Amino acid sequence: MTTVSDPRPIGAALPNWAPPVRPGPAVMQGDYVQLEQLDPARHGPALFRTMAQVDRVWTYLPKATFVQEEVFIAHLAEITADPAKHVFYAITPEGFCEPQGFFSYYTIQPEAGAIELGYVALGPAMQRSRAATEATFLMMDWAFAAGYRRFEWKCDALNAPSRKAAARFGFAFEGVFRQATVVKGRNRDTAWYSVIDTEWPPLRVAFTDWLAAENFDAAGQQRRSLSALTGG
Repeated sequence: MTTVSDPRPIGAALPNWAPPVRPGPAVMQGDYVQLEQLDPARHGPALFRTMAQVDRVWTYLPKATFVQEEVFIAHLAEITADPAKHVFYAITPEGFCEPQGFFSYYTIQPEAGAIELGYVALGPAMQRSRAATEATFLMMDWAFAAGYRRFEWKCDALNAPSRKAAARFGFAFEGVFRQATVVKGRNRDTAWYSVIDTEWPPLRVAFTDWLAAENFDAAGQQRRSLSALTGG
């Protein structure tokens, strides 16, 4: 009996592939920022003071501005309740005694080696800051060191600052999922970005070079932009 081989192309074999561990460490410490797994009871009051009531933080997120602390803390308890689905981190920049924002490993798929940075909620002190960039770097660095193959960034397609940040961080644009969901009674098209494991080593060098103390002058202004280093 003659066996006919299938001529159709298939993906590359991954002979040493094993699913990575689920995230994540209790604390990630950088030079300019500390990330600590979010505890609603402990971090919630400070986060309410620093960013829960700022309108522009919530424009593209599922919830609107919070006006009651207890409602905000209840929301934090809800989104952190299942660490198998999402792992959230409170973010405290250097020079602050209270967290100024939070984000998460939002979609976690160890079986595929894919993980997402999601639910990014940064207060005014964190936005466009060195600490925010380092926080993103710490999340990415842990994921790739743990064995993840793909790191995702998804945002509302109308969220220009988020899309600009994704490019600056070296993420590749993969397209827009049209009418992907409904948020606050409005249509949302979702823009997808990713970094894969083979792209991370040079991007890691770019982040490290940008974050180095010598890349900043006495006034804290960058000498070289991260975009120049990542090609974003």
